[in-house]
Amino acid sequence: MCGILAVFGCIDNSQAKRSRIIELSRRLRHRGPDWSGLHCHGDCYLAHQRLAIVDPTSGDQPLYNEDKTVVVTVNGEIYNHKQLREQLKNHQFRTGSDCEVIAHLYEEHGEEFVDMLDGMFSFVLLDTRDKSFIAARDAIGVTPLYMGWGLDGSIWFASEMKALSDDCERFISFPPGHIYSSKQGGLRRWYNPPCYSEQIPSNPYDPLVLRKAFEKAVVKRLMTDVPFGVLLSGGLDSSLVAAVASRYLADSEAACQWGSQLHSFCIGLEGSPDLKAAREVADYLGTRHHEFHFTVQEGIDALEEVIYHIETYDVTTIRASTPMFLMSRKIKSLGVKMVISGEGSDEIFGGYLYFHKAPNKEEFHQETCRKIKALHLYDCLRANKSTSAWGVEARVPFLDKEFINTAMSIDPEWKMVRPDLGRIEKWILRNAFDDDKQPYLPKVSHFLIMNMF
Repeated sequence: MCGILAVFGCIDNSQAKRSRIIELSRRLRHRGPDWSGLHCHGDCYLAHQRLAIVDPTSGDQPLYNEDKTVVVTVNGEIYNHKQLREQLKNHQFRTGSDCEVIAHLYEEHGEEFVDMLDGMFSFVLLDTRDKSFIAARDAIGVTPLYMGWGLDGSIWFASEMKALSDDCERFISFPPGHIYSSKQGGLRRWYNPPCYSEQIPSNPYDPLVLRKAFEKAVVKRLMTDVPFGVLLSGGLDSSLVAAVASRYLADSEAACQWGSQLHSFCIGLEGSPDLKAAREVADYLGTRHHEFHFTVQEGIDALEEVIYHIETYDVTTIRASTPMFLMSRKIKSLGVKMVISGEGSDEIFGGYLYFHKAPNKEEFHQETCRKIKALHLYDCLRANKSTSAWGVEARVPFLDKEFINTAMSIDPEWKMVRPDLGRIEKWILRNAFDDDKQPYLPKVSHFLIMNMF
């Protein structure tokens, strides 16, 4: 993850203002400790703190089009950037960065290109030719973005609130799946999936279709030029992430640089059942497993810092963020800069215990949609900011745009808990990976009855 800060329409464009922007951008340096960049154009500023994951040598930001009339600062990963480059053969690329396609897509398609992006992202783009600008956030809100208004009428965007709080009279969480356009004067939704409509989906359940969609989501997240691994709690979701990543790693570009043995990471209190379950799965998959421990007191001691980084007082989020925060520091100490995690499955498949009480498939589906729309306030926020606090990037394949469209198009009757038919929570996900010939996970295992990330 990177840190971005952009300001438009400042009355004061003095050297002192430039220094102030740099000072505020430094508050985001934990997100991007590898390099800093700043572009100034009149009363407009685009700052960037970079965490180099793809093209570490030449992908410094802000990024530009050929004549530098379009400037963009991006936090995120564009997984389909190579396919998009093929569509932009008339454009000259300066870097190998996956994010450079944004500047050229804007040149080619104007503001309506955002839905072409497959990835997690928040970006701000300035067109210096008419001083117009846009800002956009990915479909689910995996990457954070905030929007603020200064006393002088300026408009601000930043990856975290701490870069806005002192200089904006008010600010908001930028809504996921939206774009802000200075030309059109407001926010509009660019992400309009079928599942957000009032119609209840009716597609039949095909376990192989669901499996292949998830495998594709994991494989595309193996795109990296730096050491990486998976977060493995021993629960179903993280275990499936690890199983798929381990199975396809050898054929990925990452294996050429970092080898074909997957690294897995887990943290817990001494003697925790999570640690035992994670070891069992790691042994089965043959990962290079790293087990970390912390004490209750160490968790308490970290609370103030955890709250500073995740920027919320939500008790559940703080409780879940603390071990992830402590683990990310350990992971960074090993030289790892990217991890793949299992957030989002419970929201998509109704994995929480209260879903047992769903009275019908209509209400079941509506509740999953509500949970998905709120993810940016809770689990996405936790996963992103807990890891970014130490300059580590978390990728979440369950929240892949294509996978969500596939999973949320299935008739929700298949997702409902039906003890009379032997269906427990997330049965359709478990069943999709129940392969007798080439099993993904051990058949009889503690994690199979657990309901964790």
